[in-house]
Amino acid sequence: MIIVDTALAKLAAENKPIRLAMIGAGFMGRGVALNVIQSTPGIELVCISNRNIDGARRAYAEAGIEDVVVVNTTIELEDAIRRNQYAVTENAFALCEADGVDAVLEVTGAIEFGAEIALRAIEHKKHILLMNAELDSTLGPLLKTKADKAGVVFTNVDGDQPGVIVNLFRFVKGLGVRPVLCGNVKGLQDPYRNPTTQQEFAKKWGQKAHMVASFADGSKISFEQAIVANATGMVVAKRGMLGPTVPPGTPLEKTAELYPMDYLEKGPGIVDYVVGAVPNGGVFVLGMHDNPRQQHYLNLYKVGPGPLYCFFNPYHLCHFEVANTVARAVLFHDAAVTPIGKPMVDVVATAKTDLQAGATIDGIGWYMTYGQAENADVVFRDKLLPMGLAEGCVLKKNVAKDQVLTYDDVELPTGRLCDRLRSEQNELFFGK
Repeated sequence: MIIVDTALAKLAAENKPIRLAMIGAGFMGRGVALNVIQSTPGIELVCISNRNIDGARRAYAEAGIEDVVVVNTTIELEDAIRRNQYAVTENAFALCEADGVDAVLEVTGAIEFGAEIALRAIEHKKHILLMNAELDSTLGPLLKTKADKAGVVFTNVDGDQPGVIVNLFRFVKGLGVRPVLCGNVKGLQDPYRNPTTQQEFAKKWGQKAHMVASFADGSKISFEQAIVANATGMVVAKRGMLGPTVPPGTPLEKTAELYPMDYLEKGPGIVDYVVGAVPNGGVFVLGMHDNPRQQHYLNLYKVGPGPLYCFFNPYHLCHFEVANTVARAVLFHDAAVTPIGKPMVDVVATAKTDLQAGATIDGIGWYMTYGQAENADVVFRDKLLPMGLAEGCVLKKNVAKDQVLTYDDVELPTGRLCDRLRSEQNELFFGK
């Protein structure tokens, strides 16, 4: 999005910055604060909310901002914004309600709380940006319809794999090449990883062990590829995706032949991944072109002889690219990645070990479940339990290792907003 830098430079020159508020000041949130404050003229991070206010202070301090004011109410936040004071608060809803905030960035990773934030921001006509793949995958199609009615943008972000993939998808489609696979590159896939196995890696990088485990066990990539599917109309070829493994260092272009052509030539295209290829950390789109003359040009331009053409981005830079999403949403009303209609792919909870009746299911990336991507119509038809709603459910029966859980297997917690919204989403898109 090259146009973004000049648009932000113009805002900075006119002293009319976009006013961004952020909820969540963990590892990724601190990175966002650092980049926006130090490297993005034209965007002002006016407030950070965190359940522990010292975390919000830390995020500002690491970005070079020591002078912050503590606010507790919407009115106090509005006053701080008018006085050009950076603010911190434990009251996340104040950010969603305050005049003077153009967009809200949600970086908590919590589904129930994240849903409350999204609804409150939409109600108050704020663009809502998610660095929360779990919420987006579980309830994104419904939240998008509510944002549309309110006239605001609902989007995931540039930098995370879904945003980078969909940017590439749009680029490839704009060339006249038909995207048939949106893919992600992984270095490891082991559904039985947990916080214990990932503890040392997490310590090395200053992250939480269960968060690292959610990547290693495949849950996170399932959420991310579900988001991509919902934004492109694609599906999965099988539960869990195909996910071929190649010898480490295999060039990404060489992996195209591992995906069956019958999945790619027919239907809406698929989302998938590969393990072991390089560039590790990259994303890719496989495309096809029916015109022989254009095939000749693509070969001349070193994309290959076809029939599959591999386009890739060698990295995804997470928090470094979030500012692009802010500018796209506020200035151009353009979403980096957002559902285009009904849910296409969902993520289902699968037993990581033998589970016993009476147990309460723990969270994503912990010890009891891992997520697998599955087509949304199958999830609805078979009453499969979404991974995003599994935490806190009580098992009514024993469930064997690697068995997908259903709603009949569990007792849902009472009174959850996310369950009510999920029922509303099912009724809207599937009729019940």
